[in-house]
Amino acid sequence: MAVVQRVIRGRPRDLGGFGVRRVLPAAGLQTVGPFIFFDHMGPADFAPGAGVDVRPHPHIGLATVTYLFAGEFMHRDSLGTAQLIRPGDVNWMVAGRGIVHSERTPPESRHAAGGATLHGIQTWIALPREAEEVEPSFAHHPAASLPQVHGDGWSMRLIAGTAFGRRAPAAVYSPMFYLAATLEAGAVLEMPVEHAERAAYLADGSIEVEGEPRDVGEMLVFEPAATVAIRAVTPSRVMLLGGAPLDGPRHVWWNFVSSSLERIELAKVDWSEDRFAQVPGDSERIPLPER
Repeated sequence: MAVVQRVIRGRPRDLGGFGVRRVLPAAGLQTVGPFIFFDHMGPADFAPGAGVDVRPHPHIGLATVTYLFAGEFMHRDSLGTAQLIRPGDVNWMVAGRGIVHSERTPPESRHAAGGATLHGIQTWIALPREAEEVEPSFAHHPAASLPQVHGDGWSMRLIAGTAFGRRAPAAVYSPMFYLAATLEAGAVLEMPVEHAERAAYLADGSIEVEGEPRDVGEMLVFEPAATVAIRAVTPSRVMLLGGAPLDGPRHVWWNFVSSSLERIELAKVDWSEDRFAQVPGDSERIPLPER
């Protein structure tokens, strides 16, 4: 039996000055474990003075995690957080009943010689129903605080959840795992087996699974409990993710995720009528989309 259940190819999206590959949600597959949104950002190079400006916008019913390979962001939110994130760090933001945040390239990066760069992954984690309305929170975990696992020609950093007997410091709400792996050419890495739903995303390089070459921008969704070996053809960067199946489908509209359509409608009204808290130090806002 083939171990690859499905291959999802990232769809290009232009976010105004830089491109992303949107992988999740995909047609016919909303989630892998609790992962409901997966964007591969860049790699992008900006002219001096330019950068990313994601203005303040709201979220409900999810947690977000930004993981960078290159570049840096300044995160600000309605809790009063102002936190710079650099490659290897984890910014874990729980929206719960509602939070507003912005992400911008900081001035020192914009005006660096040669301009700013950006390369990384941004994901949303759907919260279980009983946690959808928790109080919002934010935690920063520097790269040095994250567990690492090493093998023959490969190393992994555990971003969130549990895998290979390790636990990441982020406070998660359901069984899950999220790993950033780097492999030397010829190295073979086996996927963790303790989680029901599992996938791997090739962010850089080239790999083979069951002898079949895979391309950058592809997410491979694997059969439950199958033994999966990933072989690097060239030096590669692979994201491993998954967890327990989500407790039912979710409604997704703009930046809102909920098991209740009525809750989504309320969030729309709250944002359009300026009922969400503001972001100290960042007075701009993205207006509610027309659809």
